[in-house]
Amino acid sequence: MKLERELLKGVLPIAVLKLLRRKEMYGYDLVQELTKQSSGVLELGQSTLYPLLYNLEAQGLVEGQWQSADNGRDRKYYRLTDKGQKRLEHDLAQWMELVRGMGQLVTGLVRLHPSWTTA
Repeated sequence: MKLERELLKGVLPIAVLKLLRRKEMYGYDLVQELTKQSSGVLELGQSTLYPLLYNLEAQGLVEGQWQSADNGRDRKYYRLTDKGQKRLEHDLAQWMELVRGMGQLVTGLVRLHPSWTTA
């Protein structure tokens, strides 16, 4: 099922920051990992990802650095900043409350997967 753009607006920054907490990544890697880690739910194109990355960079939540790859192409690798880490922790706490509340509303019972708040 393809999610509506409005639903993704609040989710994508959290997802990108979460992935960058694990390791530095460049755009194509982020697109692939978002798709893989979300079982295709967060599948998006680079035309959606790059404006998001530029916005996160402008806010000081991520930093980009150009590096040469083995094939000689330059790639901009993004990493989470300290400010980005704090923002991610705040946003994840809010996300967990939203999931809990929606879970209770929709099913009457919430069972959170332990890995949602780790790594």
